[in-house]
Amino acid sequence: MKKNLALVLIIILSNLVYSQGTSGSNAKYEYRSLIDLPTAGILQRGYAAIVMDIMPDGVLVSRIEVGVFENFSFGISYGGANIIGSGKVEMYKLPGVNVRARITDESEMVPAITLGFDSQGKGYYDKDLDRFQIKSPGIFVAASKNFDLLGYLSIHGVVNYSLEREDGDKDLNLGIGFEKTIGAKVSIVGEYDFAVNDNSGKALGEGNGFLNLGIKYSIGDGLTVGFNLRDLLDNKKFVSQKADRGIFVEYVQPIF
Repeated sequence: MKKNLALVLIIILSNLVYSQGTSGSNAKYEYRSLIDLPTAGILQRGYAAIVMDIMPDGVLVSRIEVGVFENFSFGISYGGANIIGSGKVEMYKLPGVNVRARITDESEMVPAITLGFDSQGKGYYDKDLDRFQIKSPGIFVAASKNFDLLGYLSIHGVVNYSLEREDGDKDLNLGIGFEKTIGAKVSIVGEYDFAVNDNSGKALGEGNGFLNLGIKYSIGDGLTVGFNLRDLLDNKKFVSQKADRGIFVEYVQPIF
């Protein structure tokens, strides 16, 4: 009995040691976003992912993605405020849709480039302005390039056009970001969303842009958890405590 229990523990521990998610230099799967900005990453054909963002005010945003074809994935998402904690639950108006297609794969000279659409924003939903606190990317083109540097350093850029325009700010938007692996399982990520589509009219941004940082850790086969710090430049209007903390969970597994 004791020998069988010890064998089971050894198997479990070995899986935890060698299994990978989407972070670290031994990452098994591509990540599709840094924190809020999309990357050129895409799910492999036949794989599915469940992703959850847990944010202040009881906000929970969940997403299911499937790699349908080679270099093409599809996902749906939904969420709301006060799901965790107390107070009246306020679900989002509509589910979000995420579609992405890899245009070019990464080579020595060329970054990976992905064209996509994502209608899922984050934070509370403003019914009067018909928008999320953090606007959805909308239509986007993302580029990602990896470099060998004490593990890996990845540089990302995105151009996007959100369809949330009732606040009067209809500008094209830009974002940049990075991932730096720390050992086999851990990655530090950061992004700067210029938020030029959220700084005029009735916008909810102050014009500083969104600076976000996070850390991700692969803890098991396909399982990655993370801790995020959002809005370090205090860009959000009408919020007394502007910089906030959040938790990220992702699980990726083959389905066919």
